[in-house]
Amino acid sequence: MSKTLGFIGSGNVGGILARLAVAAGLDVVLSNSRGPESLADLVAELGPHARAATPAEAAEAGDLVVVSIPLGAYEKIPAEPLAGKIVIDTLNYYPERDGRIAELDANELTSSELVQRHLADSRVVKAASNIVSSQLLSLARPSGAPDRSAMPIAGDDAAAKAEVVELLDILGYDAVDIGTLADSWRSEPGTPVYGKPYYGEVPKDVSLDKTMEWIFQTPGVPVPADRVRELTATVVRGSAGGSFSVDAWT
Repeated sequence: MSKTLGFIGSGNVGGILARLAVAAGLDVVLSNSRGPESLADLVAELGPHARAATPAEAAEAGDLVVVSIPLGAYEKIPAEPLAGKIVIDTLNYYPERDGRIAELDANELTSSELVQRHLADSRVVKAASNIVSSQLLSLARPSGAPDRSAMPIAGDDAAAKAEVVELLDILGYDAVDIGTLADSWRSEPGTPVYGKPYYGEVPKDVSLDKTMEWIFQTPGVPVPADRVRELTATVVRGSAGGSFSVDAWT
């Protein structure tokens, strides 16, 4: 794959995916809400395969475009330059951060369907949304590695999903197709495949106030494709939205 990845949002998840992409020899165009100059340090770290731009410019430049921003800001994603493109949706619904979204609370839509409705002329694929950024970096492995992890993907366009599977393979992950965007709730916050399988059990000697610190520091444990299939196939749909409380992560 010889493609340029555009990034709308270059924080925890976006920044890690950019690092994995550059390590794989891909070019990246980074953007955020604060302007290209705020990304100078990250661009310098990533080297000549990276440059900073505005969100619209990153959308225009990317062959595939990763969106990694708070879901509450989804309407700010520039739709026109993304027309016809594959958009990788890493967004998750956290009401205490994003505000209440009635259609999600009623399970009338998934968060990815909401993004797809906004980006009506794009092909949205949900991916890289169920793993903490620290494990997203530390668990990446070459194709065929015995300890390789997988992540679920969902989308309405089979060809778009095939391209995302190829990209994830290059970045260090297998992919498990869990269905359409309407099925993407199977990997949302609060489901069995979200977060915990990748960071594992929190040791009993880690105090409650240190739990999140431990989660973001541990290198994690491999989660193979068969385990992802099992976790996403058996899940029962509950209330939409995640929580930042420690109880929700343990």
